[in-house]
Amino acid sequence: MDVLLVDGYNMIGAWEELQALKDSDLEQARILLIDKMAEYQAYRKRKVIVVFDAYEVRGLESKQQQYKVEVMFTKENETADQCIERLVKKIKNVRTKVYVATSDYTEQRTIFAQGAFRISARELNIELKNIEREIEMDIREHQQKKIKSKIPLDDATLQVFEEWRRGNK
Repeated sequence: MDVLLVDGYNMIGAWEELQALKDSDLEQARILLIDKMAEYQAYRKRKVIVVFDAYEVRGLESKQQQYKVEVMFTKENETADQCIERLVKKIKNVRTKVYVATSDYTEQRTIFAQGAFRISARELNIELKNIEREIEMDIREHQQKKIKSKIPLDDATLQVFEEWRRGNK
């Protein structure tokens, strides 16, 4: 399975929507980023790990799981870049492609030298917008493709059958 490592604060600082939110509520900006990454993970079938800097914070490295997205806060005196580099070395193998989302040029060169692929913040944002459009088109197509029954049924009966199918009744 492919893995996407995301430099969380780098994305928050680069995306206008998150940058504006960061100024008023950093926690909400982190949550929105994680939401977007969950959608990306579900649609692209790539495991996503979001790494946030805790460089100035005392304590141990911590991990959480939100919407099946792994969220990491680095340990004391470790930058997100250092954590990402460590994860690339640990995760990358013959069967696993590792992508790193960051706009930090130095970090891009470092992870590229380790055999990982880079995605800039701008490229990831564009890909997320494309995914949103693809999902909207899929939903529209699905709604237009009503399965035609060979037995003519009224809408109320079809609704009852649909609820049974979904296990609601």
